[in-house]
Amino acid sequence: MQPRNLPKMPRLSDQLISKLKQPKTSTERFFVRDTLLNGFSIRVSSKSITFVLHKQPETIFHANEYGAVNDGKTLSSPFIQKAIDACAKNGGGVVGFKPGVYQTGSIFVKTGVTLNIDKNVLILGSTDFKDYPEIDTRIAGIEMRWPAALINIIGQKNAQITGKGIINARGKFCWDKYWAMRKEYEPKGLRWIVDYDAKRVRTILVQNSENIGVSNITLKNAGFWTVQLLYSTKITVDGIVVKNNEDGKGPSTDGIDVDSSTWVLIQNCDIDCNDDDFCLKSGRDWDGLRVNKPTEYVVIRNCIARKGGGLLTLGSETSGGIRHVLAKNLQGFGTGNGLHIKSAVTRGGIVEDIWFKDIQLDSVGNVFQFNMNWNPSYSYSALPAGYDSATVPAHWKTLLHKNEPASLGIPVFRDIHVSGVVANHSRKFVTATGLKESALSGFYFDNMQINVATPGEIKFAGNWKMTNLKLIAADSKKLLVENSQNMKLE
Repeated sequence: MQPRNLPKMPRLSDQLISKLKQPKTSTERFFVRDTLLNGFSIRVSSKSITFVLHKQPETIFHANEYGAVNDGKTLSSPFIQKAIDACAKNGGGVVGFKPGVYQTGSIFVKTGVTLNIDKNVLILGSTDFKDYPEIDTRIAGIEMRWPAALINIIGQKNAQITGKGIINARGKFCWDKYWAMRKEYEPKGLRWIVDYDAKRVRTILVQNSENIGVSNITLKNAGFWTVQLLYSTKITVDGIVVKNNEDGKGPSTDGIDVDSSTWVLIQNCDIDCNDDDFCLKSGRDWDGLRVNKPTEYVVIRNCIARKGGGLLTLGSETSGGIRHVLAKNLQGFGTGNGLHIKSAVTRGGIVEDIWFKDIQLDSVGNVFQFNMNWNPSYSYSALPAGYDSATVPAHWKTLLHKNEPASLGIPVFRDIHVSGVVANHSRKFVTATGLKESALSGFYFDNMQINVATPGEIKFAGNWKMTNLKLIAADSKKLLVENSQNMKLE
């Protein structure tokens, strides 16, 4: 068994130096490149990436003046949309609200508009699916028709969602729909499609957009993913709080999903959800390979994850590739995993040049989990007897479309760098399973203090190095290593 011999992409530091290097002083390696339009700029140092919005004088458009009612009962989405449209037509500004409670379905923020939800404002999502029109989008790795989010920024530039207020999506109506369909679908051998048939409502969608900010807002009880950044570039998510477990534990209530997007900064966020907390994706199977858009140049820093599937998750949608990622100064309390990289043998794609450093974990399931054959009952599509492939819905056909040759679906995980991890009261150090035809290759760990119940196992890996590791396992077992080579594990 040998690690796969595929071309390597330039590493994050190499890319930054070649594209952005303009020394500002002789004593500081500080790079600045003003490539963003309409009042934005990027600042890149050896440690971080910052997106800067240079604010201009703004006109305020109060949604109430266009008919929005702050009684918590009247559906105000048409009136909020009128205010947004007027603001955009005027060349941009701020759409605000008088204090109170507003019920709304889907609204669409436009170029130049800042949607400001202030501290005395509560937005309630409608619990009627008809208030969320279906749009062309991508969900869990495939392009399909799906309900618009509660708040959408689609095909726009220089827009923001901000404020100290609260958006409560009231997503339980979506959770109940999913569980009812799951109960019906599983006995029929349709576990693989239920997540796509159970169309649920995201809270915020940024799609095909550029120079977008989402900041300071508190988001509660998402019906599905909370914030999805799709096919977009130059995005900042700063200081948001996600509380998705207040009304129960809804399925698939991810915190922030970066989906085939580039130049993304996520910082100062606090997420409590019931699935992946911070998640990077790039498409699924044949459809993801067709689209072939990577997620790259992502910085996640100074954030907290509470309950959820993983502090940082890459995948399982890896088809377009995930690369050049820096995650630092993160904390995880009670998450399922610390760093989780997952895929399947139909996904394909390369996950590489990942940096995970200065991490504090407490009471997590796996400190590290790396899995190339994740959740088979969900990951692999097969049409049961009695169904006609010619008459099933279009998104069923998409998932049933096979890669030719099948080897296109073999994923690659390589060039993974981990340092400065402290984990206490946790269950397992590492669960790592590569493939015979695709070893987990080039994983480097340094300066870790790990206190767990059991050390775990590594299978089908190559060229791993661990230095300065202090591992205490309550069961006193040794780390199991199988079908691997060139493993230097302290």
